[in-house]
Amino acid sequence: MCRQSATVWLVKSPALEDVAGLSLAGRLRALPDPRRLRGVRHPFVAVLLVAASAMVVGARSYAAIGQWSASAPQHALARLGARAAGALGVRVAPSAATIRRIVNLICPAGLADLTGADPGGAHSVAVDGKAARGSRHGEVPAAHLLAAMTGHGRTITQLRVPDKTNEITCFTALLKPFDLTGVTVTADSLHTQRTHARFLVEENKAHYLLVVKANQPELHRRLRSLPWKDVTARRYVR
Repeated sequence: MCRQSATVWLVKSPALEDVAGLSLAGRLRALPDPRRLRGVRHPFVAVLLVAASAMVVGARSYAAIGQWSASAPQHALARLGARAAGALGVRVAPSAATIRRIVNLICPAGLADLTGADPGGAHSVAVDGKAARGSRHGEVPAAHLLAAMTGHGRTITQLRVPDKTNEITCFTALLKPFDLTGVTVTADSLHTQRTHARFLVEENKAHYLLVVKANQPELHRRLRSLPWKDVTARRYVR
């Protein structure tokens, strides 16, 4: 179910259908463990739950997540499913290095599909891309992710933009699995493309609000020539 890049997309996202109503732990169990079996010490889902718990309380780096993990009380580690060691069953927290390695191995789109929100019924969906902080390693460039979020800030899904390309090639692959009927999709000027507009309106029965800048010079010129001073706003939303 991994949608690691825009070269692979789901006909319809199965994640929300298969795991609807499950807890976060239940949803994460649907993710394949990317590690080799030999040498595995910490339960896969437990590592992800530790990382998620640390971020909920404010951790914003692997170092901070590792510090939270190291100081987490035994009862918290037990609820998160951390490994039990010794005759007394002492819970062993995963280290920052272990958490970083496992999180970096996970398919970002598969994780987003499993934990993401259903865009059905949403008034708007925003598409935006960012480089993943801390994902650059040596000569390997930082991972660039393209994500879709509801107007309430809930992530729907995301894709990793393949190297040597850009977000434009990933736009339709990102949104194609979802029913966007009646939803207004917003994006920055990079995605002000005819193919994107046709895809949203003709294939998905959606609306769009796209920014026009100088990357579309003729359209930009025509819009600037309109008599904007004579336009009267008919509706204000506060």
